[in-house]
Amino acid sequence: MITVRSVSKSFGKIEAVRDVSFKINRGEIFGILGPNGAGKSTIVNILNTLIKPDTGDVIIDGINIRDDCDTIKLIMGVVPQEIALYEELSAFENMMFWGGLYNIPKHELRVKVNNTLGIVDLAKRKDDRIKTFSGGMKRRINIACSLLHNPRILVLDEPTVGVDPQNRNHIFEVIERLHNEGMTIIYTTHYMEEAERFCDEIAIIDVGHIIALGTLKELRKISDTKDLLTIKLESFNPEIISCIRSAIPSVRADSITRTLEIDCDNISNDISIMTNHIQTAGGVIERIYTRGTNLESIYLKLTGKELRD
Repeated sequence: MITVRSVSKSFGKIEAVRDVSFKINRGEIFGILGPNGAGKSTIVNILNTLIKPDTGDVIIDGINIRDDCDTIKLIMGVVPQEIALYEELSAFENMMFWGGLYNIPKHELRVKVNNTLGIVDLAKRKDDRIKTFSGGMKRRINIACSLLHNPRILVLDEPTVGVDPQNRNHIFEVIERLHNEGMTIIYTTHYMEEAERFCDEIAIIDVGHIIALGTLKELRKISDTKDLLTIKLESFNPEIISCIRSAIPSVRADSITRTLEIDCDNISNDISIMTNHIQTAGGVIERIYTRGTNLESIYLKLTGKELRD
């Protein structure tokens, strides 16, 4: 549904996006994961035609964005990072205003506004001024405004930044509902757990360049990231450790914490192997810890730094 080919964009001497390419299939949630300043918002603004790429092409539903920006704007619903609402107007009035920009007939728009307020679970607050809403509730109204023209693609740019847990859950429910209904969603975030939870495919971006792209399974293979098994011993006997290392040379030992660590391809199988060797060597296990491969460990392996950097 969306093809991005060799797109680059600079602002003066700053190269915000560099030779970015990816494809998004119809009905999938495509995640763009990276730290602040990585280029996520620039990519979003290129997709929704707010800015033009210096080089490259973007094809959305068969249309090149260079040729027909107006049609692209009808295809896409965009939820920006910044709250785009009028504080003195009610939720209903804000939605009528933004929906009116799409030339939706008023009687039809009223029905759409009421239905969409129900989707974001704010129908009971429709007549309250936006200035009385929490930040999370404002974001939910922002999402509602983006849905009024029945877009085929929804762009969510950091939709949960600064949102409390209750409103975050409301937003998650809306995303899951729209996904189940077949909407194509582009989801930018620097929250690993959100990308891992929702996204069918994830592009990891840093300094304007995509460094890895694929499903979580594919990213794990690309990064060669493994599960981690840690076993704490009751005592740290050098002879026992030497015996274990003779059997399993890849084991890492720490005398201070009395732990043994090993990277695993199959953690269930390796637990059995490790415990057998420890017991055979005369060691006594105090505790076993496991850490499965997640997006955070993949990101660290690929970039060598934490996301908040």
